Amino acid sequence: MVSLLAVWIPLDTGGVKARSLHLTEATQGRLRRLNLYTAMPPIMLAAVAMVAVDVRAWWHVPVLAPAVIAALVAFERWTANDIGRVAWPCLIVAAVGWPVGVLVVGSPNAYWGVISVASLAVPRLPRHRYTAVAALLGFVAAIGATRLLVQPGLGVLATYVLVPVGLTTVIMVLSFVGERFYDIVQELEMSREREAELAVIRERVRFAGDLHDIQGHTLHVVKLKTALARKLVHTDPARAEQELAEIHGLVSDTIKQTKELAYAQRRLNLSAELENAKNLFEAAGIRVRVTRESEPDERVSEMFGQVLRETTTNILRHAQATRVHVTLAASGIGIVNDGAAPGGTPELRGLSALRQRIVTDGGELTVTVSDGEFTTAASFAGVGTR
Repeated sequence: MVSLLAVWIPLDTGGVKARSLHLTEATQGRLRRLNLYTAMPPIMLAAVAMVAVDVRAWWHVPVLAPAVIAALVAFERWTANDIGRVAWPCLIVAAVGWPVGVLVVGSPNAYWGVISVASLAVPRLPRHRYTAVAALLGFVAAIGATRLLVQPGLGVLATYVLVPVGLTTVIMVLSFVGERFYDIVQELEMSREREAELAVIRERVRFAGDLHDIQGHTLHVVKLKTALARKLVHTDPARAEQELAEIHGLVSDTIKQTKELAYAQRRLNLSAELENAKNLFEAAGIRVRVTRESEPDERVSEMFGQVLRETTTNILRHAQATRVHVTLAASGIGIVNDGAAPGGTPELRGLSALRQRIVTDGGELTVTVSDGEFTTAASFAGVGTR
C-alpha cells in the first residue's frame, strides 16, 4: 500500500497547471512549490516507511536507498514539468533496485521505486505507452518470481509476485487517468484563452464598425460634393464656394470624431458597456459579477463607460483572470479581477489618456495590485445620484 499512496498523491496536487504552456513563469513557479510542499513530505514518509520495514541489517540501507532517491528525483522533476530529461536514468537506477531487493535483501517492497518512476514517465510517452506498461508488469512479475528459486511457497508467490503486479496495475491505471485529466484541463485552459482572443477580436471589429460609421458616410458625401463643386466652379462660383465650405466642415468634424474614437472619447452608453463587458467576460470563461449600488450622474456616466471598456480590453489581453467584479456607484466605478501578475503596479498605457481627462474634470483614476488582485477605480467627488 505504500506504493499506491506514493504515486496517487501527485494526482491531487495541481501539477497539471504547471504543465500548461499558457501560464506565466511566475505562476508555474508557485505551482511547483505547492506541489513540493504538499506532496513531497508524504512521499518521503512512504519511502522511509518502506526502508524501515524491509531493512534488517545496516548494509540494506545503501542497497535500497538508490531506488528511493531515484523516485524522489523523478517526482521533483515531474512537478517542474521536466520528467523527460531524467526519466531514463531514474528508471534504470530504480529498476536495478527491484532485483537487488528481491535476491539480496529479501525486500518485497523494493519495486516501489521502479513503479513510482514509471507511473510518472510512461503516461507521457509519445507512443508505445501500453507496450511499456506490459513490459513493466512483466518485469515486476519476472523479478518477483525469482524469489521462488531461493524461497519457494505460496506466501512468497503472493508477496513477491501477485501483490506487486496487482498494485502496479492499479497505479498505472490511475496514472493514465490522471494524465488524461491533465490533458482535459489543459485543453480547457487553451479553450478559455482562445475565447479571450476571440473576444478581443470582436472588440476590434466593433471598433472598425465605429470607424466605418464615422468616415464611410462622410467620405461618400465629400466625394459627391467635390464633384458638384468642380462642375460649379466656373458657372456658379458662389455655390461652389458654399459646397467647399461644407466639405471643410464635414472633414473637420470627421477628424474630430476619429480622434475621439481613437482616444475612447466617443459618447458611450454605460448600461450597454456593462452588458457588453459581461458578455465578453463570460465568453472568455471568466465569472463576472456586477453590483449597481446606485445610478451615476449623466456627467460621469460616459466617462465610467470608457473606463470599463478600456479595462475590459486590458483584462482579456493581459490578465489570467478567472473572476471579475464590477461595482457601480453614483460617483465611482471599480473593476476588480484576479490573476494579477507580480511585480508591482503596471503602467496605465491605454488608461493614461483617460486618467488625464478624469483628473482635468476633477476626478481620480487609480490602478492598484494587491494579493493577486488588479483593481481599476475611477471616482468623482461631489457627484450625486440622478
